[in-house]
Amino acid sequence: MKRTLKVGVVMDPITEISYKKDTSLAMLWAASARGWELHYMEQPDLYLDGGRAYGLMRPLEVHRDPSHWFDLGAREARPLADLDVILMRKDPPVDHEFLNATHLLGFAEREGVLVVNPTRALRECNEKLYAQRFPECLPPSVVSCDDKVLRAFQAEHGDVILKPLDGMGGSGIFHIGPDGRNLGSVIEQLTLRGSRQIMAQRYIPEIRDGDTRILLIDGEPVPFGLARIPSAGEVRGNLAAGGRGVARELTDRDYWLVDQVKASIVEQGLIFVGLDVIGDYITEINVTSPTCVREIDDQKGTDIAGLLMDAIDQRFS
Repeated sequence: MKRTLKVGVVMDPITEISYKKDTSLAMLWAASARGWELHYMEQPDLYLDGGRAYGLMRPLEVHRDPSHWFDLGAREARPLADLDVILMRKDPPVDHEFLNATHLLGFAEREGVLVVNPTRALRECNEKLYAQRFPECLPPSVVSCDDKVLRAFQAEHGDVILKPLDGMGGSGIFHIGPDGRNLGSVIEQLTLRGSRQIMAQRYIPEIRDGDTRILLIDGEPVPFGLARIPSAGEVRGNLAAGGRGVARELTDRDYWLVDQVKASIVEQGLIFVGLDVIGDYITEINVTSPTCVREIDDQKGTDIAGLLMDAIDQRFS
């Protein structure tokens, strides 16, 4: 007989999510369908007392109703160790409060709670820098806060993308052409006048065909990715930036890219990961709160959140 798991979720306010697209909601539906108990928290609800991690938890029920997709019970202070699993689904930025939350969740891990994804990996695997461990999979890139280094990279490659290391949803991304117009002001703004590291990558023209999100569960890819195609006049395919999502089968090159990163992902204990691929290259490896589950499910009839819950369930069998 299968065990009824107690599942906590740490997420952005459930009142503000998109019913139509939210991946965390898909996870909660899949957990609820298995009869698992759900407990809701936001990041400020986590705290430490006497060296033990607690949460101000609220019992949660979720529904497939766009006008009424959740019910919350009364808030209660409980040890996080009362739970079997915690889904860490707080969206970036990975700021000080996010990192503090991972440290608090780490106390629960030491008491045997499964945190998805593991807290150490959330801290160590910066979504842009982690990808740099696989240079054979990447377009030419540089990470620096130095004006001369960044200018030299643009002079060498012409068309480049500059972006912060801790953003999401396409925020803070700039495209600089071969003429270098506005390069100085962009560098100044993104690096905070040379005090913050940023990334520059050679522009990949295949972005016109989409920035594809490939989802991995325990290192194994879902056979369809979501190509996020930029709107007219944009270089960002992110759905949050107005991109259009089209699910497509993975290519041989996609599977090759997955093979290059799979061993590291499994070694890190990362259960749910999203690769961002443009053309032949990985641009980011998302580990905090990968999305695009709903769009792929809707277009291809998959049950990606169900596969994720199966992977979680196997750890308790």
